Amino acid sequence: MRAIPGGARAYILGAALCAAVCLLPAFRPGTPWRAVALLAVLYAFCEMPARCRFPGRSPHGSAPVAAGSFFPVLLASALLLPPAAAALVAVPGALLGRVEQRPKGARRVWRAAQLSLATWAAARVQGLFGGPVALGGGGYGLKTPDFPYVLLPAGAATLAFCLVLATLDGGVLAAAERLPLRTAWRGLFVRSLAPHGAHGLAGLMMAVLWRSPYGPLSALFVLLPMYISCWVFAQYHRESAAHQATIRALVQAVDLKDTYTRGHSERVGRASVLIAQELGMDRDRTEVLRFAGILHDVGKLGVPTRVLRKDGPLTPDERRVMELHPEYGHEMVRGIGFLGEAREAILHHHERLDGSGYPYGLAGAQIPECARVVAVADAFDAMTSTRSYSRARPVGTAMAELERCAGTQFDPDMVNALVRALSRHGWQTTVTADEAEAPPAPGGGARPGPVPSPGAGSPTTGAHPAPDPGTAGARLPPGPRAPVFPRVPRRRRA
Repeated sequence: MRAIPGGARAYILGAALCAAVCLLPAFRPGTPWRAVALLAVLYAFCEMPARCRFPGRSPHGSAPVAAGSFFPVLLASALLLPPAAAALVAVPGALLGRVEQRPKGARRVWRAAQLSLATWAAARVQGLFGGPVALGGGGYGLKTPDFPYVLLPAGAATLAFCLVLATLDGGVLAAAERLPLRTAWRGLFVRSLAPHGAHGLAGLMMAVLWRSPYGPLSALFVLLPMYISCWVFAQYHRESAAHQATIRALVQAVDLKDTYTRGHSERVGRASVLIAQELGMDRDRTEVLRFAGILHDVGKLGVPTRVLRKDGPLTPDERRVMELHPEYGHEMVRGIGFLGEAREAILHHHERLDGSGYPYGLAGAQIPECARVVAVADAFDAMTSTRSYSRARPVGTAMAELERCAGTQFDPDMVNALVRALSRHGWQTTVTADEAEAPPAPGGGARPGPVPSPGAGSPTTGAHPAPDPGTAGARLPPGPRAPVFPRVPRRRRA
């Protein structure tokens, strides 16, 4: 169960109180309760299928209709009703709608408050632009909608609805995740403009038909294309679930083959997301970087198991084989289109800023940005994870080592972004192998050594590379550090 932080709970409570204040005028005389009841029942009925197998799920039961697919009903309410009455329409559907995570009660209250405030704002704004008159129900002799002027109040209402939702979403994200407001709000409004614009047009169509001689029943025909759009979204949802299943299968295969680094891929994905968020990357690119972090070592599937699990240091020939794993990984995922630039990160996450990395010896800006992010996340987790051959270093020590190597091995911007993210979020380290097998260093501290750039035979921060059998699964016996191998010649990209 994922608990809601105290700051987010206070934020939700404040939004709920504001929504209650906006709803109070609806209980005064003059509220068109018949229209409120019809629209509220309609919206609740539209949201309820998300909780059922049919019609809210596909025949295979894997693609639920998302909450928010029937916002046109709320926007039609904003055009047809007074602000307080329009806000009241959202409450039953929001309380009955689908909730994925717990605590469900708090999340339903938040959803009801958020939609009530957005609908109230939309109704207020369209009234300022003469929406009731333009729709043909406010006097001045107008009996039919005043096209094209009616598009102005409808558009203004849609913008207000979109803006309030984005503002509230960003605020609760900042409170729950302790993100800067600028980071939490970045892109929310712009990304929601297109879908909410379509919802606004559908809402205007509903309102026009509602006021037409054919009456409220005719407005229901607008919901048919809305349901078709929900079905299309459900197919996208299913495709996204298939993507996640593909990634999980690849990661599980790596974990089964290289048991000493179990959980490493997920943590590298998590650290990559922290860096991406700190750099202000948009949500889609952040998700791609999460994929890159999770799959960065998938090429180990092409490395012989005897090399991955070798007890002791690797020979130069074994080291050469191990240094092929980025290219193996790139070949494995090259045909998976949804990974995007994550494929470049898988190929280049062992490159170094000074050009001494592998497989192609790229330097500086030649290394893709996503690969520079994953390189820092990869090295950080390698240092802070307890494994069968070494104990974890403290987070502060690992960060100090990353900062020392910034500019030569790692991109300073990525290192600084991770430092800032960890100072705000912290880091939960977990054991990736049997901790009891880890040979303690003299005095009980962590075993000294250079920064690992994970992967057997990875170059380290020194002038000469020392092997890091870490993620290769090779177990070091207690005693002196493994010998230094000469550098293996790198292949250059043609």
